[in-house]
Amino acid sequence: MDASVVKVMGMTWYRGQFSQLQNRAFRSYPPRICLKCPSVQAERSKRSPVRAGISCALKLKTGTKIYPLRSCASVSSPFSASRAMASIGCELLNSGMPINVSFYGLVGGPWATSYASNIISRSYSHTAKAGTRNRIISTEGGSSGKNTTDAAEVPDSSKKISGAKEVRKGKSKSKNKQPKVPPESNLTVAEVVESVDTPKTVQKKVKRSPARKKKPSVESSSLPKPNEDFTGKSNLKVSPTPTSCLVSKATSQGGKAWPQLYPPISKSVVVVESVTKAKVIQGYLGDMYEVLPSYGHVRDLAARSGSVRPDDDFSMVWEVPSPAWSHLKSIKVALSGAQNLILASDPDREGEAIAWHLIEMLQQQDALREDVSIARVVFNEITESSIKSSLQAPRNIDADLVHAYLARRALDYLIGFNVSPLLWRKLPGCQSAGRVQSAALALICDREKEIDDFKSTEYWTINAYFQNNNLNSTNNATVTSHLTHFDSKKLNQLSISSDVEAKSIEEKINLSKFEVIGSKTSKTRRNPPMPYITSTIQQDAANKLNFSASYTMKVAQKLYEGVELSDGKATGLITYMRTDGLHLSDEAAKSIQNFVVEKYGPNFATKSTRKYFKKVKNAQEAHEAIRPTDIRRVPSSLAGVLDADSLNLYTLIWCRTMACQMEPAIIEQLRCDIGNADQSIVFRSTCSRVEFLGYQAAYADAETIRVRHIDDDGGHRNDVFEILSKLKYGQPLYLTSVELDEHHTEPLPRYSEGSLVKKLEELGIGRPSTYATTIKVLKDRKYITMKSRALIPEFRGRMVSAFLSHYFSEVTDYSFTADMEAELDNVSGGITEWKGLLKDYWTRFSKYCESASGVHIHQVEKMLEKTFGDFLFSSLRDRNRTCPSCLAGTLVFKVSRFGAGYFIGCDQHPKCKYIAQTLYGEDNDNDIQDQQKRSVEEPKLLGLHPASQDKILLKCGPYGHYVQLGEDRKGHPPKRASLSHIKDVASVTLDIAIDLLQYPVTLGNHPDDSQPVILKLAKGGFSVRHRRTIAPVPKNLKPSEITLEKGLELLNGKDVKRCGRPKQKKSAEPAEAM
Repeated sequence: MDASVVKVMGMTWYRGQFSQLQNRAFRSYPPRICLKCPSVQAERSKRSPVRAGISCALKLKTGTKIYPLRSCASVSSPFSASRAMASIGCELLNSGMPINVSFYGLVGGPWATSYASNIISRSYSHTAKAGTRNRIISTEGGSSGKNTTDAAEVPDSSKKISGAKEVRKGKSKSKNKQPKVPPESNLTVAEVVESVDTPKTVQKKVKRSPARKKKPSVESSSLPKPNEDFTGKSNLKVSPTPTSCLVSKATSQGGKAWPQLYPPISKSVVVVESVTKAKVIQGYLGDMYEVLPSYGHVRDLAARSGSVRPDDDFSMVWEVPSPAWSHLKSIKVALSGAQNLILASDPDREGEAIAWHLIEMLQQQDALREDVSIARVVFNEITESSIKSSLQAPRNIDADLVHAYLARRALDYLIGFNVSPLLWRKLPGCQSAGRVQSAALALICDREKEIDDFKSTEYWTINAYFQNNNLNSTNNATVTSHLTHFDSKKLNQLSISSDVEAKSIEEKINLSKFEVIGSKTSKTRRNPPMPYITSTIQQDAANKLNFSASYTMKVAQKLYEGVELSDGKATGLITYMRTDGLHLSDEAAKSIQNFVVEKYGPNFATKSTRKYFKKVKNAQEAHEAIRPTDIRRVPSSLAGVLDADSLNLYTLIWCRTMACQMEPAIIEQLRCDIGNADQSIVFRSTCSRVEFLGYQAAYADAETIRVRHIDDDGGHRNDVFEILSKLKYGQPLYLTSVELDEHHTEPLPRYSEGSLVKKLEELGIGRPSTYATTIKVLKDRKYITMKSRALIPEFRGRMVSAFLSHYFSEVTDYSFTADMEAELDNVSGGITEWKGLLKDYWTRFSKYCESASGVHIHQVEKMLEKTFGDFLFSSLRDRNRTCPSCLAGTLVFKVSRFGAGYFIGCDQHPKCKYIAQTLYGEDNDNDIQDQQKRSVEEPKLLGLHPASQDKILLKCGPYGHYVQLGEDRKGHPPKRASLSHIKDVASVTLDIAIDLLQYPVTLGNHPDDSQPVILKLAKGGFSVRHRRTIAPVPKNLKPSEITLEKGLELLNGKDVKRCGRPKQKKSAEPAEAM
């Protein structure tokens, strides 16, 4: 059968499918129609009487007249328009590609092109929607079933969004040119398709409404799938700009014609993240470029429930903070006279997302003209040469990185906004829980549990001191050694377990004579350290400079963005600091080698450049390691430019970078064994010295004196080495003394910030950019505290970790977060589809949420009591849990229904309201206060009130000590008075308590408004109050001396404060849904 051309209007094509079919399937096999439309159109097509499904065996004769499909197609094997899987020319179930079709028109034969210009002018039911892709496709030639290609076999390799201008340009060149397709043509289908032009009017511009300025903007978006067209409702829309701005890694960019960005031929706007970086780059590029900061993200997920909607294909609601509008306005104004928009945010996931957000917001504001080119460039270092070379290598926004950002952001949001409300209800005062922070908190709490469960063991070591000359000699040297063998048995750490055993061994040693029984010399090579990555620089800065992880990244950010040098030029000092890649560029490695040769000599430089690779889980290695941008810029040259902390951190980076390309150090080790005659008792003395400094020369350099870590006792070690090397086999030695030392085994140390970052990196939890933020969040939430550089979990943090481990076991599992990071890396690499990943994890996680939401708070209390029982009841006398008040109840752990308190109280509540202990999860500054806080303090009876004969009790509550008049009764709260202003609570007597319980006292009415002036006692002491005005009473003034006149004088003083709710401001206009 002859080839024919079919024009189908109203089809929504996936990206790249048309080019795939015409380039591969149509060239190699008999052609077929393979279509897909959105489900909404499919349902409409199924219901509408003027539309019909395409027959599975539709054939057209060449030269046939033009008919609507419903009258032209003989439906011999109809299918549902909703989810059928078929293609023309094959059986219904023989194709893997859906062909749901909304029919609008059908054209066949040589009249195809002329009819196309008419059919698109019809009403809605016959016209393609704006934003859809309308293509010319072809029916089969003559074969039906033989040599057919299943549509699922066609790979989806092209995901590039075509620019509107390029489409229009291609059409304008061929305007009014009608293709000649003879009725009996022998052309292949591919040739026919390529010879027919799509009418210009088919491509329609998507109308947009400009966003209102200076108001928080909220918009709901659903990012398209990788093989799906962008529509007007999507957050990744078809950009009206002339160039494509979003592309996946799998897409070849060889055909992309980028405008020349450097040297400049037109005005360009460069957008970076910070003001400092913008100033430095502006100085490099000149007046043809305007460099503006975006100040980070211009929008983020709205901080409220429902911003990620799993039921709506994980659509997201974005919110633009108020300050971002002014930044967007500045960029919009700059673009009015520019031809190029260059997005130069950081070279990572977040930077890619910032660029994508900028494009989205600028499109909504109609700030991107059709003649503006959009390019994405990345700067690994802020130097003039790097900036200019990067401008010569533009690219599109990486869709895979944007997808990975969206997946991570959505997943963190879903976990946080579903777990946190449960924490608020089940554990008052526990503010939030997140994916990475929960795993980090579990690490810290598990280590604390190991410390609590650890049982210390006693052991002893024995050291002996020998001399190689007579005791009366003035020139004798002492040799220090430790016992390794006794009774012909090798000793381990716990071999000597008591002082009795140690003293028995000491007696036998004193009765023996010793001589040299062996000596051995060896050499080892100590390799240089690897260059810094984010995790290792945080560890080293914590260990050597005592920097926190967040402060390290803050200082490193300043070094990366650039400083002004002494010559007046500004430049970046280090490469990008958020990286897990260990490699160095060939140019940088060669420069380091040359500088090592100049500074230390050829023997210290490696023969060829060293290459390093990551051996931990989930390493991306997308960027270089952290290094100086110019290795010849030694730390001493920056002494007057950088502050002390910045200079110290730069010195660390400079040393490490120099060392990584130097030769290993050669260490000579000497071991000498000293024993008795039968060698049943053996002591060993060891020493080492550096034979060749190698990479250690960089750390011994005068440039590194600020961070030098090489020991200062090198001279002493050399002396000892000389003494041991002179000892000969069989030479007698004289025992001068024996030293017995008692030790106890210790648990693993608590995590420091550096060691926690190292553990997170080993487990593959988090990314380089999240380590510092994770630790900061745990501190801000008061889940952990730092003492002597150790991270100690608060009781509140331990409760959160126990709750999550019990009811959300998968979230706190280390492998869950590590596997999630691996999946996100797969999304970044274009391997995993991001919405499918979210659906998989959300399906599992939502089941945990449903299960935990049905847990009663009493169940949570029992679980925590079982988990922390030893800790909670350790302060009770004899561990007796009988209530001392009612003698019938049992003391149990309870969660306060009001506030953030946790306490140990009687289980007979409300009959008995006895509280033995209050817990808040906050450690005090010293052990004495900690012991006082944990101690049980019973109410003390001071006496009876002379008027009412009610008991006056001295009690301790959440805010300190107080006196109370009467017992606790339901519905009748007793009168109380705070004792926070009294230092010695034990000195409070019945008379003092009665005097305090009389407050508040009305001094009189204010002369201006006749409102009462009240003298009251609060937590901070006495104060005078009139309406919303409060004036504190000076400590040197007795409350009994205060009159109305004195109260009015205090209310007019300088220390007056206002309380209560301030006047309401005019409510802001509601956020506009974009």
